[in-house]
Amino acid sequence: MKPIPVAFHIGPLEVHTYGIGLALTFWFAYRYFSRRLRDRGYPTDWVGAMFVWVIVAAVVGARALHVVSNLSYYDANPGDVLAIWHGGLSSFGGILFAVPTGIWRARRGCPELRTIDALDIVAPVLMAAWAMGRLLGPQLMVAGGGHPTHQWFGMYYAGQVGKRLPVPIFQAMEDFSIFCVLIALERRLRRWPDRTPRIGYPSGAVLGVGMVLWGIERFLDEHLWLGEDGHLGSLLVQGAGIALAVGGVGLVMITRRRWIAWVRAGAPGGRPDARSVPTPVEVGTGPEDPGPDRTDPG
Repeated sequence: MKPIPVAFHIGPLEVHTYGIGLALTFWFAYRYFSRRLRDRGYPTDWVGAMFVWVIVAAVVGARALHVVSNLSYYDANPGDVLAIWHGGLSSFGGILFAVPTGIWRARRGCPELRTIDALDIVAPVLMAAWAMGRLLGPQLMVAGGGHPTHQWFGMYYAGQVGKRLPVPIFQAMEDFSIFCVLIALERRLRRWPDRTPRIGYPSGAVLGVGMVLWGIERFLDEHLWLGEDGHLGSLLVQGAGIALAVGGVGLVMITRRRWIAWVRAGAPGGRPDARSVPTPVEVGTGPEDPGPDRTDPG
């Protein structure tokens, strides 16, 4: 199989497939996040402006961390620092810049949306977008493959000699699997065992589980398929993956303690009033009216 073209021309204009893929991924994430907000009763008129900020922050952060991780190369080739069409965007760098920017814009645009609730809402969006982005981004860029291989499933990538592990395809499948886990967990949390709606419960479980799973994924991908022994960038990615997973475990433990306290208090606000629909402020914050006396948070 020949390498997938990484660019094509429309008249004098050179179009990079990598950039088109990233644009489609950001558009998908914007639409999916907006829909999830609407489903929970939050306004969405602020989301478009927030996404512009997030996209800029994500690209700048992703490129900055990649350049820092490969500083010796860019010291010798300073003209390539901005050449993102050749690839070289660090996932963790994008998160490091984009998440604080998104939180800041969300707090300004939708004050009633608590930060932990917003992160629980966006966690499945990130996993779905990452799965899509792996196929429409690194799969279509220069040097997008992993380690050399002679296996039948190896692929040829522009800028790399010989068949390579199709790591972007592997990562897309991994990220989509994490997305399915998060959606299944979210649906379980939003229903009591008798299938009636559950509201007002402590947030953080969806985000925490997503952090654990994605952190483990990124560590293993870098360690097994992508990394180079002793390379600073590879070590940083593996360290960041471990840190993310450990942070997720901590968040899950904190959320579990909050669940136990909430249940012992009678699960206040755990069931919606049959005569009204809960407001966004009620969802995830737990109003003070007494709920059912339950001991099983699941």
